[in-house]
Amino acid sequence: MTIRRRTAGLAALAVLLAGCSGLPGGDGSGDSGNSDGSGGSGVESGGGRPGVDATGKPVAAGTFDTPVAEGAKVEIAVMGLRVRGKLATLTMRLTPRLPATTEQTPNPYELNGRDGLDTALIDPVNLKRYVVVKDSAGNELQTDYITVDTRNNQPSLHTYTFAAPPENVKSLDLQYGSWPTFRNIPVER
Repeated sequence: MTIRRRTAGLAALAVLLAGCSGLPGGDGSGDSGNSDGSGGSGVESGGGRPGVDATGKPVAAGTFDTPVAEGAKVEIAVMGLRVRGKLATLTMRLTPRLPATTEQTPNPYELNGRDGLDTALIDPVNLKRYVVVKDSAGNELQTDYITVDTRNNQPSLHTYTFAAPPENVKSLDLQYGSWPTFRNIPVER
């Protein structure tokens, strides 16, 4: 039984790594961020290429309130959505901005008001919703939003794996926690 769980865990890790490998880093090319017209939500979309490190240029970003403490914020950046084979890997960067008097290592669950993130991709044209896929053991192929190491004022990377959208889908919307929807996230192939 233990060997089977380890094998499933290694297989899940291999899928995640395969989905992340080959992503180009932020090369500084592309347009600067443009407002998505969401009524001042702070969500921006830019022409940067997706990257797998915390320093690349995001394709969308925003700073939002978090109920962790009064005056607390969280910077959320969509680093990219990359299709490889039948899977699509979403890479996100979270940076908590908390007052010094607050607990300094909040996880995404706490940043989202002690609620699950329920990360989903929305295809508004074909009216489809993509949820995080599960491995053969029933585990979601995503960063664990409770045990991930997240520190105040330090970016942390989070990945989520979905079934790949059809070839003709060029962009998707992203629902991430209780924060405003990120619109028109480009699908990199």
